[in-house]
Amino acid sequence: MPELPEVEVTRIGIKPHIEGKTITGVKIIDGRLRKPVPRNLPAILKGQQVIAIDRRGKYILLEMDAGHLIVHLGMTGTLRVLSSAEGLKLHDRVIFEFGSLSLRFHDPRKFGIVLWHPKSEGPVEFNSIFKKMGVEPFSTGFSGDSGSELLFLCSRGRKVSVKQFLLAGQAVVGVGNIYCSESLFEAGIHPAKVAGNLSRKQCARLANAIRLTLEKAIHAGGSSLKDFVNSDGSPGHFMMQTKTYGREGKLCVMCKLSVIMKIVQGQRSTYFCASCQKR
Repeated sequence: MPELPEVEVTRIGIKPHIEGKTITGVKIIDGRLRKPVPRNLPAILKGQQVIAIDRRGKYILLEMDAGHLIVHLGMTGTLRVLSSAEGLKLHDRVIFEFGSLSLRFHDPRKFGIVLWHPKSEGPVEFNSIFKKMGVEPFSTGFSGDSGSELLFLCSRGRKVSVKQFLLAGQAVVGVGNIYCSESLFEAGIHPAKVAGNLSRKQCARLANAIRLTLEKAIHAGGSSLKDFVNSDGSPGHFMMQTKTYGREGKLCVMCKLSVIMKIVQGQRSTYFCASCQKR
């Protein structure tokens, strides 16, 4: 499933091609996604200019003259910029035309989202999708001491594991399964540790590790699990740099004493080093 780094890589990839351009047409090939694509989307978007392309969590936000197009890649979705002359492929769902170029939403499993938020309903942040989302990991609200204090305050009284606490995304967004294992390893925190028992020092290490891990993943082009490719079709390479994820039974790259172990938390695989990560 594309996580924040993959979505950010996609945003960066499509931005220079379509920002400032005007939509000349929209084709809904199959609008039966996780939420139905609005049938009147072609009429709404035709003639509108893409003013800016932003991201909130795992959602790509295309700001238009009259509102925002909200796109979520789901489990297997991609957004790619192609020549409008290129033929359709199986699982292409929605096509946004920009003259000779097209932005194509491709989603084999149809868990993605393509929705419209008009300006008449207020800022896009008011959309119900974003109500329970935490702060952005690269925002001022999570920088320096702000990030560690936020994690400390939000974790008080929480009896779930720190892994589950982070995956919930209500404190900080974007720490998906792969990046959660890697961040906890960098911070030296056991994934099963109760979130409410985190110390301020541990929260400081964790906040810094989250920023570092996500920055590295974005720089590497995201991960290449299953179907993710970035906007030009090339896969991400972060999985080649992981220190715990997918390395069960291999010697820890840090202590070189223990092997990486795997446990399942909330039906998600977690990888860690028992020597480097203490409860």
